This record gives sequence, C-alpha cells and structure tokens, in this order.
Amino acid sequence: MFQRTLTIFLPFFVSFFLVGPWLPGPALANSQEKTPSQSLAPAMWQVALDGSGHFTSIQEAIDQAASGDTIMIKTGSYAEDVTVHSKDGLSIIGEGMDQVVLTGKKRVGTLHIGKWPYGATNVTIQGLSVIQHGGLGIGIFNGSGVRLKQIRVNGMVFSQQVQNVQLEDCVIGESETTGVAFADSTGTLTGNLIYHNDHGVAIGGNSDVTLQRNVITRSLYEAVLMTDRSKARLIQNTLVQNGGGAAFQDDAQADVQGNIISQSAVGLLFFPGSHTTLAFNALYGNQGDYVMTGTPPTPIPERAGKTDVMLAPGFVNPEEGDYRLRADSSMIHVGAFPFLGALPPVSSNP
Repeated sequence: MFQRTLTIFLPFFVSFFLVGPWLPGPALANSQEKTPSQSLAPAMWQVALDGSGHFTSIQEAIDQAASGDTIMIKTGSYAEDVTVHSKDGLSIIGEGMDQVVLTGKKRVGTLHIGKWPYGATNVTIQGLSVIQHGGLGIGIFNGSGVRLKQIRVNGMVFSQQVQNVQLEDCVIGESETTGVAFADSTGTLTGNLIYHNDHGVAIGGNSDVTLQRNVITRSLYEAVLMTDRSKARLIQNTLVQNGGGAAFQDDAQADVQGNIISQSAVGLLFFPGSHTTLAFNALYGNQGDYVMTGTPPTPIPERAGKTDVMLAPGFVNPEEGDYRLRADSSMIHVGAFPFLGALPPVSSNP
C-alpha cells in the first residue's frame, strides 16, 4: 500500500536555468539624478504602475539599484520576469502579499535570485505574491543570505547551491511538483504554511536544512522528503493530512523532535541507510506510524523515539484547516517543549 516511486524534479530545473523609495523626494525624482557621491549611500526607489514612482517596472528598478539600496513596490499586478543578481544587501519590499503580485511573462520561473555564474548575497524580498510560470515560482541560484519573508508563492521555490536561505512566514502551495526544494543548499524554514503540493519540502544532495514551526498539509506524497546525503532538523512542525509525514532515503540524517504527524498513510518512512534521532513526536491517526521501506513495507515500531506519544493532538478544527491546539490539548507541556507542533494553543499568546 505504501510502496510507490518518489520522483524528484530538481534535475529538470537545474537544466532549465542556465541563465543562469517609498518616500519620493526631489533628490530621487528619477534614476538620472543620482550623483556619484549619492551612489555611495543606500538609496530608496519606488515602483508604481501608475507612474507615480521612479519606475513602472520592477526589473528596471533592480537594474538601476546599487548594492544596499531598497526598492519599494506599490500595489499592482506586474507581468514581468524578474531577476536579481550581482547585488549585495538589496531589499525589495512590496505593500503586502495580497497587494503586489508578480505574474511572470515568458520564461520558466517568475522570480530568479542569482544567475549562473553570478549570485546574489544578503538579498531580502518581502510583502508580495509570486505566481508560477512554467511550474516554477521562485528560483534561487548561487549566492548566500537570501531571505524571503511574508511572501505568497503559487508554485515551487527551488534553491541550488545557495547558503543560508531563509523562508519566514510565507504561504507556498499549488505546485505540481514540490513546494520547497533544496539542492546542495543550506537554509531555514520558519513559520511557513506549505500546502497542496506533490511533496511539501524536498531536501537533496548535500543540503543542510532546519524546519521549525511550519505547517505542511495536503501533500500528495510526503510532507518532507530527504534524499542523498542531506541533513535536516525537524523541530516543532505540524505535518497533517499528507500522503506521508516524512521519508528518509539513502544516507539522509535527521533530528526529528517535537512534531505532530497526523492523518497520513505513513507517519515516518525509513530507508536502511538513513539515520534519525526521534524525541517527543506525536503520531496519531496514521495508517502506519514507523515503517521501513521494502516489498512489502514493514512496520518497525522499534524505531520509535522512547519519548514519542500516540495521543490525539486536539486541533481546533482540522476539517477546516485550523491546526491550532485547543486549550485542553494533550500536546501542551510535553518534555522540554511548551507545546508540540507548529502552532501554540489558542489560550496562549503567539
């Protein structure tokens, strides 16, 4: 029942990407007014479709901006392909994830950060939505210190050979492949909602990733899939209503603590060469909790963490996607964790 072929689409994207101011004033009325001395100091540029800013195109603003500048984007739907590369310390800030939308135009991937062989470092992008084009929403290639915050992505977020990728408070879903994929990259995912993808998060190659306080739900297959020699820490995540909770293939290594894994075909799926440390996880309502791959797959309850619990989480309203814990949930004060899973009980302050 649990045997299936898990396909990772990272090579497809690797082969495709060989491309690798909010307060306007007289001193920044247009791009030509920046003097050489001004260019040494960070500037603030404004993008507005109605012509009230310095630019009507996001890409034009990025091309003009110097490292350390800030680009503010006003409300609107921007039908363009956007690339950020060879910049350091650039900030791109939209008026809000429901107000600023990037829809893409021609290429695969609406937003590219980094471009072979050029990278981008210490780039922050927040407060906007990205609609996939050709199956890819955001592609991050080369570079380091890329931070995506409060971004809604329709489609995949793909990272290859990037150090210190940070995804915070994002909403990522509706990908036909994987919600977030890491290939030979390091990063941290914190406080994100990742929903309705084939796989929620895929970690491969020599990647090293921390997932903390994320809700991953309605994946066709695993919420988290680790392959190759990847390493990860899964701490206080809620993995619910997925085809599988987490799968550890090949030589993957994972520290799995404080998670709620519920209502999946398989809670935790192990391959013989994988290495995992489990503690204080709650598994409930899965068809199988601890399973070793094979023909047929074999239940292996001996792989359970000694402190794991088999108790109902006590979600507020899981049928409607509300995975907060009720005040009387048994997931409160378990071990050293104030609560298990990603979301605090309704009686607690966020």
